Amino acid sequence: MDEPHVPRHHDRPPFVIAGISIILALAIVAGTFFLILHARSTVSGDTSNEHSSASLTPQLKSQLAAPLACPTCWHPALDTSWQWQLSGTVDQSVNATMYDIDLFENDAGVVASLHAAGRKVICYLDAGTWENWRPDAAQFPAAVLGKLDSGWPGERWLDIRQLSTLQPLLDARLDQCKAKGFDGVEFDNVDGYANDTGFPLTAHDQLIFDVFLANAAHRRGLSVALKNDLGQIPALLPYFDWALDEQCFQYQECDMLLPFIHAGKAVMEVEYDAQPSSFCPQANALNFNSLVKHLDLGSFRIACR
Repeated sequence: MDEPHVPRHHDRPPFVIAGISIILALAIVAGTFFLILHARSTVSGDTSNEHSSASLTPQLKSQLAAPLACPTCWHPALDTSWQWQLSGTVDQSVNATMYDIDLFENDAGVVASLHAAGRKVICYLDAGTWENWRPDAAQFPAAVLGKLDSGWPGERWLDIRQLSTLQPLLDARLDQCKAKGFDGVEFDNVDGYANDTGFPLTAHDQLIFDVFLANAAHRRGLSVALKNDLGQIPALLPYFDWALDEQCFQYQECDMLLPFIHAGKAVMEVEYDAQPSSFCPQANALNFNSLVKHLDLGSFRIACR
């Protein structure tokens, strides 16, 4: 279990546009100059990676695997109540359609019990970082382990370019998710390209990895959520069934999630220790399924609707 749990949101860069004032009239012959400054992420410090899929050329897009359709997968309705609990014993009394809980910390009996109560159950698993307390941690070779994930003791970023090494390990986790009876999967830390991982990850590296994850989930009949990674939504929307985002109101980026809503795909959203009145009216107007949660992601929950 993530210990202690803190929000997974890694700051995304704002875009700052500065205009250089028009010079004296006699200099008009030289033209008017404007300088557009693009601020990079303070988290990654990597100026080579844009937090956008705008640079995805047709050639690069053609290198991505096609979306694997999953007509039998569970597709949450736009208005879907949910609970997200990643710490402590799962409180099964919460009246919610969907429960998102830890893969390793919950056995098939918990999933079956929630199913008996009419719930859909999602398995949380970390795909983009290595966690030293997981039962399969020793199977990850040192060569794929990067820098520490800031604020998360015992976690290191993974070199997602080494997919031939990571695929069997992630496949085994997905097989466990399926075997326990889960209905879908939430992959965490799928935006390494925008963070200081210790590897020169590009936006395209991230797309290849995220597409692999989505198709691997669908191949097992598992519904799949896109976690954060807002800048790549235009490219990844066809692959993912719904979105889960942290703190879009705090970071003023909720509009980036609207392609999911327009496609009829649910958006699950969380603000941490916020006043419901400060964002719930806007969340409901956007048709988001927003919650207030504590940072530890225990059973505490206030739903906006």
